Amino acid sequence: MTSFGGTASPGMVDWNLAVATATRLVRPGPEVSRDEARAVVAELRRHAKASEGHVRGFTRMGTEEIHDTPVLVVDRPGWVRANVAGFREILRPLLEKMQERRGNNPGSAVLGAVGGKVTGVELGMLLSFLSSRVLGQYETFAPATRDLPAGGNGAGRLLLVAPNIVHVERELDVEPHDFRLWVCLHEETHRTQFTAVPWLRDHLEGEIQSFLAETDVDPMTFLERMREAAQSLAGGRPEGEEEDGGRSFVELVQTPAQREILGRLTAVMSLLEGHADYVMDGVGPSVVPTVAEIREKFQQRRAKGASRLDLALRKLLGLDAKLRQYRDGERFVRAVVDEVGIEGFNRVWTSPNTLPTKAEITKPADWVARVHRRTES
Repeated sequence: MTSFGGTASPGMVDWNLAVATATRLVRPGPEVSRDEARAVVAELRRHAKASEGHVRGFTRMGTEEIHDTPVLVVDRPGWVRANVAGFREILRPLLEKMQERRGNNPGSAVLGAVGGKVTGVELGMLLSFLSSRVLGQYETFAPATRDLPAGGNGAGRLLLVAPNIVHVERELDVEPHDFRLWVCLHEETHRTQFTAVPWLRDHLEGEIQSFLAETDVDPMTFLERMREAAQSLAGGRPEGEEEDGGRSFVELVQTPAQREILGRLTAVMSLLEGHADYVMDGVGPSVVPTVAEIREKFQQRRAKGASRLDLALRKLLGLDAKLRQYRDGERFVRAVVDEVGIEGFNRVWTSPNTLPTKAEITKPADWVARVHRRTES
C-alpha cells in the first residue's frame, strides 16, 4: 500500500492510520459476482469514454484537446486512498503551521504523542462514511504515483466508485446502463472543465492556500471539530447539545479576508457543480432514454438524505451548502445560456476575472451585464 504518512513523525494527522481506519470500517458494497463486477467496470470505462464526445460536443469546450487524464474505476478503499493523498497535499501548509504553533504550547509533548493518531482515526471514520456515498469525483490535487496516475501538466484523474454506483441504481430501481452513463456524463463534465480550462486548477489551489494562510486555528479546536464529526458517526452527541446543534468546519472561518475567499470559492464550486448538472440534463435526453425518471428519483434522494445521521454530518461537514451549490449553480448556468447562448456562457472560462461572484450566482443578469457589456463596449 502506498504510504501517505511521511517519514519520522505523523505530525498533526497520521495519514497512514487514516487510510487503515477507513479501510477497516468501510461498509461492504452490494453483492455482485466476480463476472458482474468485471462487467460493471468495463461498462463504466466505455461510458466514460463515450461521455467525452457527448460533453465536449454539447459544451463546445476543448473540442480539439486530447484528454490524457486517466479514468480510474475504484472501490471504496481506493476512493479513500486517493482522497487522503489529495488532502495531505492541499492541507500540508496548514498542518505544518499548526504543528509549529503546537510546539510552543504547554503540553505539546503529550499532544504530539497522541494527537496525530487520534486525528488519523477520526479522519478515517469520516472517510469510511463518505466513501459509501460518492459516485464519482474528479480528483486534481494528489500527486501522481504508480497507484494513482494523473494526466500531464498537473491534471488529475477521474474516479468512478463502482460499488456505490451499483448500490444507488438498485436503491432507486432505475435502468442500470442508463444510470451508469448518466453518472459518467456528470463526472466527465468536471474532467472537461479542468482539462479545457488550464488555469482552473491553479486558481482553485491558490484560493485554498490563501484561505489556509489566513487560518489561525488552535490545534485543539481543529481536533475538537474532528471529534464532533466522529461522535456523530458513532451516534453520540456532546452533553447538553441541542438536537440540531453542532458546528461545521466552515465555522473555523475567522477573518474578513477568509470570508471573501470563501465567497469566491463558493461561487466557483456552484458554477462547476451547476454546470455539470446542466450538461447532464442537456445531453441526457439524446443518449439516456430514462433520464427523466433517473433525474427525478435522484433529486429526491439528494434532497432528503438517507438518514438522521446524514443530516447531522451534512451540517458538520458543510454538505448542505454543497446541495445549494447544485441548485443555485444550475439555475445560473441555465439563465445565462438562455440569455446569451452556450458560446456566451463559455466566456466564464476566460480568466478568473470572468468567474461569477457569489452574488452573481443568484443574479445571473448581473454577470451577463458585467462580462458581456464590458467586453462588447
